[in-house]
Amino acid sequence: MYDVKSKKAEEFISHDEILKTLSYAEENRENRALIESIIEKARLGNGLSHREAAVLLDCKFEDLNEKIYKLAEEIKERFYGNRIVMFAPLYLSNYCVNGCVYCPYHLQNKHIARKKLTQEEIRREVMALQDMGHKRLALETGEDPINSPIEYVLESIKTIYDVKHKNGAIRRVNVNIAATSVENYRKLHEAGIGTYILFQETYHKESYEMLHPTGPKHNYTYHTEAMDRAMEGGIDDVGIGVLFGLERYRYELTGLLMHAEHLEAAYGVGPHTISVPRIRHADDIDAESFSNGIDDETFAKIVACIRIAVPYTGMIISTRESQACREKVLKLGVSQISGGSRTSVGGYDKLELEDHKSEQFDVSDKRSLDEIVHWLMEMGHVPSFCTACYREGRTGDRFMMLLKSGQIINCCHPNALITLKEYLMDYASEETRALGEKMIAKELEKVTNPRVKERAAQNLLDINEGKRDFRF
Repeated sequence: MYDVKSKKAEEFISHDEILKTLSYAEENRENRALIESIIEKARLGNGLSHREAAVLLDCKFEDLNEKIYKLAEEIKERFYGNRIVMFAPLYLSNYCVNGCVYCPYHLQNKHIARKKLTQEEIRREVMALQDMGHKRLALETGEDPINSPIEYVLESIKTIYDVKHKNGAIRRVNVNIAATSVENYRKLHEAGIGTYILFQETYHKESYEMLHPTGPKHNYTYHTEAMDRAMEGGIDDVGIGVLFGLERYRYELTGLLMHAEHLEAAYGVGPHTISVPRIRHADDIDAESFSNGIDDETFAKIVACIRIAVPYTGMIISTRESQACREKVLKLGVSQISGGSRTSVGGYDKLELEDHKSEQFDVSDKRSLDEIVHWLMEMGHVPSFCTACYREGRTGDRFMMLLKSGQIINCCHPNALITLKEYLMDYASEETRALGEKMIAKELEKVTNPRVKERAAQNLLDINEGKRDFRF
């Protein structure tokens, strides 16, 4: 039985409800009147149900698909403006006890180089990331109770926050680790993490169990209910996602949106972020062996439909995707991207060692952070290194209220410009700095509150004098 408020996995992610939704979408893929009415409803900016979004995804009219893309762009601009938040993943360990068939960290892989960072190695990784200009990290580790217990994760978070190098500091650590207990989520919350991120991989229970044949991750129910436990542990910013290519994309999109609806219904706030990774080649993993892969056009349609369905939720795209693909979907809804990323353990301090090939997946966009910052600004996006909302307590429903009120232009926008200015002064190439200074002068005029604009202008001048870390 489908129950959006239930805390039981098979009730808030109902297989029967997904099948009924897919059937409804297929029946109405050429129902022009219905599709147009859904598009008009979406213009209000209040989102759509999973069933309505499924109809848009299945739409067969090219002119209406163009309207869907245009609406996604408008909604992205309305709620997030032209800001793009920057982050980098930091891999602590690739030891793992699971048997996930799509990940090279699986227990049966006996030839991949296994590595766990010491606290000193973590410090060196963090300094290397700070030297690039990063302020926000996504901490990653395989699931292993011996090599990566919660105590190791907590110690690593403290180490990361403690590292102050030149003008660098990691101001917020987001965490992507295996599903755990309410008690452990409470410990993560007390450690000062930003968002807790966990990909469902697939919402299709039968496929999930086949793709995770061994290890604790095999437990579909425990994994799917992880965000409920995280919320109970005090973490009100959570990030969900699926790995597109493992199952049929229509099924996955429906399940993903049902999960978002569940969090909203049960806890009063939906996911802080939604990630849209696609399966990629890695070590002993051949992405071509998975039959549900999707092309770039389908991927763009998925991004657009997610943006329309959940307008308040941030969307993340990583360096799994190529420059061309990222460029296309940025305007359709993506609000966060990684840059200068390494997906190997210890990959930042020593780059890639020939005898230590340990990437979780092949990186498609291999450009440096400076190159990506420059590229974003050339396209009219404002690269943001802001972490103010986390540190000011604007998380969960408080962040959503800020978005819905339209005041993000007087908060997130000046914060983005201030952190961009820090990046330009401390890390950017001459060409990137020149382009960025022009952008800041232009974008400051968008701030509508005169007092906020005046204070931001003063902060920008103070950064020229060597002061750092201002925020609204």
